[in-house]
Amino acid sequence: MEILAFGVQSDEKPLIEKAFEGLHDVRCLDVFLNQDTAPIAAGYEAVSTSVNADLGSQVLQTLAAGGTQMIAQRSTGFNNIDLEVAERLALHVARVSYYSPYSVAEFAWTLAMAVNRRIIRAASRTRDFDFRLDGLLGRDMRGRTVGVLGTGKIGEAFTRIAHGFGMKLLGWDVAQNPACVELGMEYVDKERLFAEADLISLHVPLLPSTHHIIDEAALKAMKDDAILVNSSRGGLIDTAALVTELRAGRFLGVGLDVYEAEAGLFFLDKSLEGIDDDTLARLVTFPNVVVTSHQAYYTEDAVGQIIDATVKNVTDYLARRRSENVLVPRT
Repeated sequence: MEILAFGVQSDEKPLIEKAFEGLHDVRCLDVFLNQDTAPIAAGYEAVSTSVNADLGSQVLQTLAAGGTQMIAQRSTGFNNIDLEVAERLALHVARVSYYSPYSVAEFAWTLAMAVNRRIIRAASRTRDFDFRLDGLLGRDMRGRTVGVLGTGKIGEAFTRIAHGFGMKLLGWDVAQNPACVELGMEYVDKERLFAEADLISLHVPLLPSTHHIIDEAALKAMKDDAILVNSSRGGLIDTAALVTELRAGRFLGVGLDVYEAEAGLFFLDKSLEGIDDDTLARLVTFPNVVVTSHQAYYTEDAVGQIIDATVKNVTDYLARRRSENVLVPRT
């Protein structure tokens, strides 16, 4: 079977081609799947997509009309897929339900420490041979309080690192994780977590119930010198409200690997044309903010596991097998 893979990064391409070698023919494209690029998939029974693909109603209809029957998304999140339309069109849809939680948890801590210890500013200075320490004052994590929103696999991995730092652990989730409780985590309501945490890290999925879970009220409830990190989904934070608080001089630091309007921006080179997103443009100007382009998952280990799961999803589809990765089964 021939498979068309959209949104393939240059580092991923040889890994994908090697994984499918001898099994199926795969064609890798660096363009992302959207309304403009969907017609390219005509004649391909299966397509593989990245997390920022547009799999809304119109794109799904274009894919189905072109003969596509299977969609293999190379990510855990699937809020970009209209599952009801996919089911109506009899499209088989699968995702990657698991990959290394350490990749994201470790990167979340990288962001936290980068803003805490002013790493970007320090590195920029030393490139200009400016070796002053003014403005680089950070603080110890030991003895401070961390608030973890979402204590699944990634949240647990993040919590274990926090425990290693010697921090007080506060958690919030719809269900308690026994492993986190064993580490000493106290589960509390969001309001208390926001009020007491020195560092807040987000690890919940993006659902209607979690959209803008960090809204204006939540931001105002946080300490003025708190650190906020989001390596999950951009829609968890009301970015306009965050910019307002940053303009007021609040927060020791903010580390963002995701952005609620990142589609059409992240994973692309916009350096020569600029962007017309005034909110993001303003956000990156704050000296206490670090923004990266959805790279938390991007390690050899995690990407390898994602690709292996994608190969398995295609194999299962052909064999008419169901797995935990299937979102919409083949009919």
